[in-house]
Amino acid sequence: MGWLPDGRKIVVQCKRFAKHRSVGSRELQTFNGTARAEHGADVPVFVASCVFTAPARRFAARHGLVLIDVDLLGFWNGGTALGALVELDIGRSGSHRRLRPDLE
Repeated sequence: MGWLPDGRKIVVQCKRFAKHRSVGSRELQTFNGTARAEHGADVPVFVASCVFTAPARRFAARHGLVLIDVDLLGFWNGGTALGALVELDIGRSGSHRRLRPDLE
């Protein structure tokens, strides 16, 4: 839990899963409830060492969750600011493997 420069409260959950696994909407539903109800998150961020299923990505887009998958995790690890990743529109992103070219 922390604060973004604009004063919004950010809550981050990190999960280390095998690369062949994926995160489904059930995990995101649980996280969304906990992050918002228990911690008062303005910006809930779910970080995973794998990919998210299509239903999970749609749930995240509907509920304003930030998803950082294995590929975006590489950008974050490479120095991209978390604030830049938070501003990505998960509903406009491409497959779980790469962002659309206009978003890179």
